[in-house]
Amino acid sequence: MNHTPVPVLPLLWRHLGAFVTAAALTAPGAAHAAPPIPTSGQFVAAEAREAARKRDRPRLAAMREAAQATGHPLLPWVEYWDLGSRLTEAKAEEVDAFFERWRGSYLEDRLRNDWLLELGRRRDWAAISREYPRFRMNDDREVTCWWLLTEHLRGRDVREAARQAWFAQREADEGCTMLATALVDRRILGADDVWRKARLSIEAQRPALARTAVGLLGNVPARELSEALNQPARYLRGAERRPNRARQELRLLAILRVAANDADAAAGLLETRSSGLTREQSAWAWAYAGRRAAFRMSADAASHFRRAWARVPRNDVDAPGWSDDTLAWAARAALRATPGRDGWVLLTQAIAAMPPAMQADPTWVYWKARAQIATADRSSATSGESSIEQARLALQSIASPLHFYGQLALEDLGQAPALASVPPPNTPVEREAARAHPGLARAMVLASSGLRDEARREWNFSLRGMDDRQLLAAARWACEEADWQLCINTSDRTRESIDLATRFPMPFQSEILEAAAAQSLDPAFVFGLIRQETRFMAQLRSHAGASGLMQLMPATARWVARKTGAELRPQQPEQLFEPELNLKLGTAYLRMVLDDLSGSLPLAAAAYNAGPGRPRRWREGPTLEPAAWAEAVPFDETRDYIKKVLANSVVYALLMRSPDAALKPRLGPRIGPREGGPPVNTELP
Repeated sequence: MNHTPVPVLPLLWRHLGAFVTAAALTAPGAAHAAPPIPTSGQFVAAEAREAARKRDRPRLAAMREAAQATGHPLLPWVEYWDLGSRLTEAKAEEVDAFFERWRGSYLEDRLRNDWLLELGRRRDWAAISREYPRFRMNDDREVTCWWLLTEHLRGRDVREAARQAWFAQREADEGCTMLATALVDRRILGADDVWRKARLSIEAQRPALARTAVGLLGNVPARELSEALNQPARYLRGAERRPNRARQELRLLAILRVAANDADAAAGLLETRSSGLTREQSAWAWAYAGRRAAFRMSADAASHFRRAWARVPRNDVDAPGWSDDTLAWAARAALRATPGRDGWVLLTQAIAAMPPAMQADPTWVYWKARAQIATADRSSATSGESSIEQARLALQSIASPLHFYGQLALEDLGQAPALASVPPPNTPVEREAARAHPGLARAMVLASSGLRDEARREWNFSLRGMDDRQLLAAARWACEEADWQLCINTSDRTRESIDLATRFPMPFQSEILEAAAAQSLDPAFVFGLIRQETRFMAQLRSHAGASGLMQLMPATARWVARKTGAELRPQQPEQLFEPELNLKLGTAYLRMVLDDLSGSLPLAAAAYNAGPGRPRRWREGPTLEPAAWAEAVPFDETRDYIKKVLANSVVYALLMRSPDAALKPRLGPRIGPREGGPPVNTELP
């Protein structure tokens, strides 16, 4: 049957105006109980959210009634905020009615998340059993713990799932604590599990969680536990106590606490006082000292890890039991170790001990292959060639022009990057299906109302289960609306159909090219940096106050303006949202950063993300190939940022048909201590 689709956004905006009028008319006691509801539709949703944050129930109730009366496009959000503000008092019938009204939506699932937490607090096991299987996102660890506790009470074996959920706990919560308590009481979880939880909690800088875990055993003196966690050096200096398992573990926890702040001090304690630990405990302590030393880019990190491995029983070398983070830092310590076979062997050992999912990450596939090639036995033609061929097959498995290690793999294999062909345009039916999707349409209204976090969550939920054609239709719609953030993030999800126009768009092209040329910057690098910073959203402001396309902090912008003579009025901070001015100041700052850091793009990217002082410190120590240096950067966010900015720049160089569209030339020469050149620009913010 032929029909003409109704445009969703115009219809939604007509509802916005109707809602504002109805809200003003129907809010009970509006003149006395709450300030008047705004007259601009763009601010209605933000007002409702603010009322929810303030738990202003009368105002929320008024807005809910007005939204219901007019069929407001964001009615489910207003209802969600209203019901959420009184969920502790809500009856199941009201919650079920919400689920029914908004079946299949993001907000149905989000409220179910909140409701499951409330059901846990109510100890309503039957309701949890009924609702949990309907929770589609399943992204709340405490909800998982309540569910596992419910299953345990029904007689199910939940030991392994419960261990993983409890070990992953990073904040104190009732659900996971109650689950662990129940399983320890029933001796389903034992002392080994409790002490492992305590060790992981200390590694995560969560001593309160360690104290709670150890308390479950019921046989550890509270004073000794408190001293080990709060005054570890004093505990370790204390008089010798009769050794037992608990005191050995407390000794280990105390050493871990010391290592968190001073890996060298912890190493000294292990060298002089390690007789109080078992070999397994000593191995864990040395590994954590290595991890903390690697985080601080200490030359001793690799040595600490070698001592840790030396204490692991031969049969457990591939599964020492250390945390995933510790194993990743063991690999990074190896990358910074003195070049040579020993470093590659240590790297191989660390990767081999990682769980399978971690080993499959392109990062460790790449470095394992490099280690295989470096350590291949070239004296034996057969075994050496076999090892190198295995490494080449591994590199081929991750080779791609779209991401950092994929690009490195291509270049190591001697292959030129080739961009994917343009997928066919979406059909009118596919395009209209995207626009008619209620969740995507609501997300667009939320984004237009300035509620970007809510828009992103609803949009992402709505993408669940979509195939490549549906994802491209949604991405292209977002691009047409100039919402480059939703556009890029959606296009990034496709698996086979790669649309570079939506995955790597080039908005503000003329302005970016002009600003880059004025500072003699590679425009592909500027495009790559902005894609990572803001996804080309000129009106974004971070929680810290960074604003505009290139996310300039106001103080930095003022400093650059003074240096360059740009006109920036302090009383008008909204100026930083002007693309031309933001680009002028941002590229000028980037030029200064590059000049201060020997022209190194990896160092400049690190400085743009973490400030110039940090990469100045991080370049000290051994001289490393840039990829190894980048992987060993201590901050997760900055490490990821460097790799993505550089990989983005390669794609943009290919799109602009630049002659230097390769990653390794952009990574530049080996990175090490500063040698000669102009003095450090100590003024650079």
